[in-house]
Amino acid sequence: MGQEWGILFKDFGIAASLGLAAAGSALGTGYAAMSAVGAMKKCFAQSKKVPFVLFLALIGAPLTQLFYGFILSNKMAEALAGHYLLGMGIFGGLAMGASAMMQGKAAAGACDAVGETGKGFGNFLIILGIIETVALLVMIFMMLKVDALMGK
Repeated sequence: MGQEWGILFKDFGIAASLGLAAAGSALGTGYAAMSAVGAMKKCFAQSKKVPFVLFLALIGAPLTQLFYGFILSNKMAEALAGHYLLGMGIFGGLAMGASAMMQGKAAAGACDAVGETGKGFGNFLIILGIIETVALLVMIFMMLKVDALMGK
């Protein structure tokens, strides 16, 4: 019975890691996309050129946390059953999802600024990269912990 529970917790942790990171990515891209639509409307109303490719890059920025959640979930799947994987999946997924959500909110502001001024895109990407670093570090530290728990 104990091993069955360990497998259940492991599987739930794997799902949480991916699912929560994905939820944050969905929210983040949604925030950025809504702002991009508003910025495009302003550009159209003012007969300005729409920097659509720049908007796409800003909208897509929060998607990377989904991949981090996927990478972490694959690493967790290598481990034997364990209750600790439940917590790792939940908290790791929450941290990556929160990073994606906040990155999307920052990208929303960047879309508005780029749409209005046509300037600052490189600076905005750096800002988004700093927010993304949180998710990247969470993924790395969690993966190292999985390795340690497996005796690697």
